[in-house]
Parts: sequence; structure tokens; C-alpha cells
Amino acid sequence: MANYSALNNNEGRNPFVMHEQRSTTYEQDIEESDNEEAPPASGIVIHVAPESGKARWNHIEDLDSFFSRMYCYHQKHGFWVMMLQEVFELFQFIFVVTFTSYLMHCVKYDVLFSDPPHEVKVTIPDVLMSGSKCVATFGAWTWTALTLSVLFWFFRLIKVLYHFIQFWDIKLFFNTALKIDDSELDNLTWHEVQRRIREVQSEQQMCIHKEQLTELDIYHRILRFKNYTVAMMNKNILPAKIRLPILGDVSILSRGLRYNIDLILFWGPWSPFENNWHLREDFKKSHLRKELASKLGKQITWVALTNFLLSPLIFMWQLMYFFFNYTDLLKREPGKLGTRCWSQYGKIYLRHLNELDHELEARLNRAYRPAVKYMNSFSSPLMAVIAQNMVFICGGVLSVFIILTIYDEDVMQVQHVLTVMSALTAIVVIFRVFIPEENLIWCPEQLLTAVLAHVHYLPVTWRSRAHTSHVRDQFGQLFQFKASFLLNELFSPLTTPFVLMFFLRPRALDIVDFFRNFTVSVVGVGDVCSFAQMDIRRHGNPDWQLTPSTEVEPEFTPTCETNQYTQGEHGKTELSLVHFTKTNPTWKMPEEAKKFVQGITRHAVNDLNRTRASTVAGAAPTILSTTAMGESLMSMGSMGVEYSSIVQSVLRQNQMLNNSQMGQSFFHIPTHGGTAQEQQQQQQQQAAHQVTMDFERMLHQNLTDTSMPLRSTLLTDIAEDEDGDGVRSVRRSVVAGASTTSMSQTRAMPRAMSSSLRGVSRREGSSDLDPNGILYSLNCFPNTEAQPELTAADMSLSTLYLHELHHRHMSRRGVRLEEQSQREQWQMPHQQQTPSSAASTAGPSSTGLAERTPLLSSKKS
Repeated sequence: MANYSALNNNEGRNPFVMHEQRSTTYEQDIEESDNEEAPPASGIVIHVAPESGKARWNHIEDLDSFFSRMYCYHQKHGFWVMMLQEVFELFQFIFVVTFTSYLMHCVKYDVLFSDPPHEVKVTIPDVLMSGSKCVATFGAWTWTALTLSVLFWFFRLIKVLYHFIQFWDIKLFFNTALKIDDSELDNLTWHEVQRRIREVQSEQQMCIHKEQLTELDIYHRILRFKNYTVAMMNKNILPAKIRLPILGDVSILSRGLRYNIDLILFWGPWSPFENNWHLREDFKKSHLRKELASKLGKQITWVALTNFLLSPLIFMWQLMYFFFNYTDLLKREPGKLGTRCWSQYGKIYLRHLNELDHELEARLNRAYRPAVKYMNSFSSPLMAVIAQNMVFICGGVLSVFIILTIYDEDVMQVQHVLTVMSALTAIVVIFRVFIPEENLIWCPEQLLTAVLAHVHYLPVTWRSRAHTSHVRDQFGQLFQFKASFLLNELFSPLTTPFVLMFFLRPRALDIVDFFRNFTVSVVGVGDVCSFAQMDIRRHGNPDWQLTPSTEVEPEFTPTCETNQYTQGEHGKTELSLVHFTKTNPTWKMPEEAKKFVQGITRHAVNDLNRTRASTVAGAAPTILSTTAMGESLMSMGSMGVEYSSIVQSVLRQNQMLNNSQMGQSFFHIPTHGGTAQEQQQQQQQQAAHQVTMDFERMLHQNLTDTSMPLRSTLLTDIAEDEDGDGVRSVRRSVVAGASTTSMSQTRAMPRAMSSSLRGVSRREGSSDLDPNGILYSLNCFPNTEAQPELTAADMSLSTLYLHELHHRHMSRRGVRLEEQSQREQWQMPHQQQTPSSAASTAGPSSTGLAERTPLLSSKKS
């Protein structure tokens, strides 16, 4: 476990001092060895490259940038693809500026529009000016804009040349140190590249403060600032939504706003970080918090004013960019504006701590289809009536124009006929979005459960309320229309200054407190967000953890030392830890994390055993939903054919195991007994075997019974991308699963699940199944190579199980939905609280001057 110390003490000790002294001596020895040969007994460590001309990467000063460039190099398909893309972007900028200036000054629009009408046919040279005449029409504003554009282009050119040098070094590192050619780059996952990086660290010592790098160290360096952003969004510090008088809550987070927030907080000249890996010392001292908050507020003010002054130019550029990118799309497929996409706010809210970009995109891609179906399941009867009549009228007029055009093509030469036809087509396409499908099945709760299994984070107050318009509107902020997304990006230059001034600046003191209280120094990594350590004891939420009981041994229940200010919200710490362990199964977990992960798995196995034991006692078939594991399996089985087949395989693989044997399969619990006890145990095994068969029949019936239209329809509804034959064949294999062997089912699994991951360009996890996962512990696929789809399925099952445990825990405590909603919204700006209310709560004071509850002590852990 990495040693780290708190940064909220006044001493401000640097944990890297001793390491820097050692590294200085080491560097001096290396420099001396470059000039003269060292005697054999000198003790100086000399690195000998195994190949002549091999580059050396010993002691890279900025490993954050180096690892980030390596990740970018891998994800963007290598050196030449990246450089070609940047060169084309330079030419695109020249084209946009030149073509826009030419359209504004060099086209004779009076001749083009025949005003007055001409007797002869107008040609293209007739409507275009010569070069000299065109330049003569340029005014002062045009020359100013062109000058700024030229300066900006030269800045971009210097940046491209700088990237050429940087990524050429990355190319040499891949080809020489990692021994990965560019032709093999797309055949290797990032986790395979990461494994080779750790091997090179042992040979070349890129990081001199640690002999070995862990997977978490590499993630910390790539995602250092993004982890801060995710944690601050989780604690409701960063502005993401505002309430407007008529529109209600509106998501305002855009790329431009995120760029300005990153500029202010992370890499700008006056940011709290003095370099990529070290927080400024004054931010670590509590007595300077008010002064630092005042300075940060002024800096935000200056950035907001700069954005306000530059907003017209930035908006014009955004407008031109929007025009050149989406005009052809609007002409060909105007219905694309009615599709949906994940908003910027949704991507940060749904992101795990220590989750790379391609891992996040893979999860959101899997959740896209059920999310679309959930949003499409809602329809307004009023809008449906209006849309049907608009489509009827506009479609009738459009049909007449089409028939006339087919009869005589000269109809297209009538003035504005093409414009009218284009407008009618757009109206028909847009209003069809509001017309519900004829064969729509109303199952919002199951659809939202399928979304939750992939995105992993949804407010617990939405449970059993998926059918309400409130939940639909709130989910629409995470999953918004493409048109809303584009409009938000288009007008972000105009809204960003006001968001910075009136929503981010008042939270300056909260930001300063966050950096001081939630920053730790990790040996060999630097200053990181303490939430990114995924420490269950320091940042876990007691409502999302197991409590000591007879069901879970105390050694598998980590202690939680958090309060409402230091804990992660929505199970962020717990789910992030589980996700990281599944995507990096070789990571050596700290003891507290290991206790939590294995405790969850043990509880899941015991839940499955209790379900079968309850059936032995003659309980009703509804016993499936009386345990968290049974309910999670039912929810997972309703997500699609591929997931129901996994549930079937789980039960079939374990149908010959009784309660004690299932416990021994993972935890190796020994059993002892005499002859009489052995006979009694054999009788229990026979009874348990019969119970297992009955239990599996019940689950088969619940998952495949045609008398339950919601579940049976949803199986094909979510997995609609499969062809008809594929769906029918997989459904037949599921219904007749009792007659097939578990091995044949396992071999067919990758083919059945491949359809759910179409469009994912990068595999998000390791090729190994997590040995601490639920599927592995149940011996679901014991003798086959684990597939990445199984890793995703294991995470989905774990997510559903953790949410179910949380719901049952809150229900036992008698916590109502209103109270849970208040718990989620507790982290509000301190200016909105009254002194009396602040004095009566454990949160921050109303004036914002009181010290936050310190997170970490000065001792190392």
C-alpha cells in the first residue's frame, strides 16, 4: 500500500525530500559514468542498453505528460495518424478563414440572385470578383480579423511542430523500449501496453522514487486532474446545472466551460498547482484559506471578463465551425438532431475515479440503446396529437410536390420550390420524434435498471419512480438531444462568462478547502486527490458498505471512518474500487480494499445459498426477490438475451453444489464431522440438489415465461441489433438450457454477447477475469479464457448487487426518499445557508469562514 501523508497540516513537509536527495546522488553517479568508465568495484549502477542505439528514458522528470502522451499515442492509432490529423486541422483553419472572407467580400450577390433579372444566362465567373478587386473591398474589421487569424494559425503551427517532437520521442519509446511497432499498435489493448511499461520501469527506472510502478500509479499520473474534477462534481462543488424560470433545471456544462475550469484550477499560470504533480505550498496551510479564496475569486473574475470580451469572436468561430460541420448533415439527415447523446455533465457525473477515456466510452456505448428506449417510452399525448396533424398536413403537401416533380422536372426551377420541400421534410422528420411507436411496451423501470447496470451511477431516489416525468427530465440532463447538445456548445461562449462569474466564483472558498483537505502526497506519484486512492476507510460511505453481522465475518468488513463531508456520494468510492479491480485484476489491493471486495463477493454467494435454502423450507416462488442476489440476477436476466444466458450459466455451473460447497469453492471453508454427521450431510446434499433444480426452474420460468410480456418482450427489445435468426436461436438455447452442457453454453457466450458491444473501438478491460469477482467466485467459467464481455457483465452484476444492498440497508433504517434526496444535495454553496441552520448541522458554516472538518491526520497510513 502506498504511503501518503496529509496536506492540511501547517508544517508542509515534503515526503519527497529524502527521495530527492537519493536521486541527486544517483544522477551525479550516472553523469560521471557518462564521461569515464567506472571500476568494477565502484558500486555505481550503469545501465547498458541491450541494443545499439536504443534510447534511454531513465528518470523522466514529467511522467504525467509522458504517460498521457503514451495513452494518447495508443488511442489515436500512432504517430503518422496523429500528425496527419493535426496537419489537416491546420488546412481546415485556412480553408474556413479564406472561404468565409471570400463569401463575404468577393461574391456579387446582386448578380447571383438576378436582381434586376438578366436576359442572358449567368455564369460562375460573372458572380465572382477578381483577386485585386476583392482585396480592395476589405475593411478595417476584416483586416483585424485576418491578422488575428494569422497569428492564431502560427501559434497552432508551433504547437504542431512541438507535438511532432514530443510524439516522435513517444514513437521511439514504443518501437525501442516497449518493442511495439506501429503496425501492431491497434492489435494491443492499453492494459497490455501498461504491462510492458511496468516491465520497462524495472529495467530503465523511468521513475526513480519507486522501483516498481503499479497500475494505480500510472492511472494517477494520467488522470490526476480528471480525478479532481470527478470528485468535485461528486461533492457538488463545480457548477453543472442551473435553474431557469421557465425551463427548470438546465445542464450548462460545455467543452468551453470545462476548458476554462481546467485553466483556472489546474494548468493555468495562476492555478493552485505549480506543476503537473505538486500543489502549491500555500494551499496546504489552513490559515491562508480566506486569502487564497479571495485571490482565486479575483482570478475567476479576470477569466470571466476575458471570456466576455472575446465572446463575440469565439461565438463567430463556433458559428462558422457549426456551419461547415453540420450543414451537410442537416440537409441529408435532419432527423439526426432528434437523436440523443451523453452530455458533458453526464460524462463527468457517470465517470468512475481512475477511469480512462476509452473505458468510460465503452460503458456509455453499452448503455446507449436502453437509454434511448427509456427516453422514447415517454410521450406527451398533447404533443402526439399536434405532431400527427403536422405530419399529416406537411406530408400531404410534400407528396404533391414530389409527384409534380416526378411528372415534370421543370417544377424544380420554380422559385423557392426546393426551399419549401426542404423545410417540409425537416418539419416531418422533427415532429415524428413526438409520435410514439405503435408497438411500444411500457416498461420504464426495467429499462432504467438496464441503464444503471452499464452506467453504474443513478440517484437512489429514482428507484421505483422511473415512470415519472421528474425522473425522465432529470435523466434527460445526462442524456440529452443532439440538438440541445449542439446548441449548448454553440452558445457556450456567451454563457461561460456568466457561469464563471455568478456560479463558480462564489464557491472559491469551497474549492480552496477541497484542495487542502482532499489532497495527499503519494510516494513516486506526487500530490493526488485523496478520493482517487479509493480508500474505503477514509472516503467510503457507510450506507454503501456491509455491516458486521452473522452473514459476513468481521474480517471481511472494513471500518469506515468518514463523515458527511469526507465520504463519497452515490457510492462513488465503492463502485470505483470495484470497477478498478475488475479492469486491473492483477493490481495488488490494500488490505482494506481487499476486505471490502471479498466481503461483497462472499455476501453475494451467501445470498444465493440463502435463496435456495429458503426454497427448501417450502417458500413461495417469489422468494427470488427476497434476497439481494436473487433480485440482482432477475434484473440482470431482463437486460437482454446475452445477459440472461449468463444468469443461466451461473446457475447451471453451480447446480451440483450445496451451500457448504459453494462457500468452499471460493473461501475454502473446511468441514468436519463423524459418520452420523456424514450421513446427515449426504441427505442434506440430496435435498439441496433438488432445491437447486427447483430454484433453476423458477428462474427459467421468470426469465422466459411468455405469460410475462414485459420481461420476455424486453429481451428482444434491448437486443434489437441482432438479426431475427440470431435472436430466435439464442432464445431457443435459453429456454432449452437445461438440456445443454455448461461448456457449450460458455463457448457460445462470446458470440451471443458480441452484438451488445458493436461500435466499441477499444476494449476497456483486461483479458483476465477478476479473481475476486462474483462470476469467478461462482465458478461460472472455470476452464475457458475469460472474455472482456464477461468482465463487463461481472461489473454490471456487481453494480446491481451493490445498489440492491444499499436500498435494503436504507429501507431497514427507515430512511425515506425525501431524506435520501437531502443527503445527495447536502453539499450546497455556503452562502445559501443561514447561520442558525449552519450551527445546527455538521456541515460548513453559513458565512463560509469556519474550517471544514479535516480529512486526514498528519500520520502516514
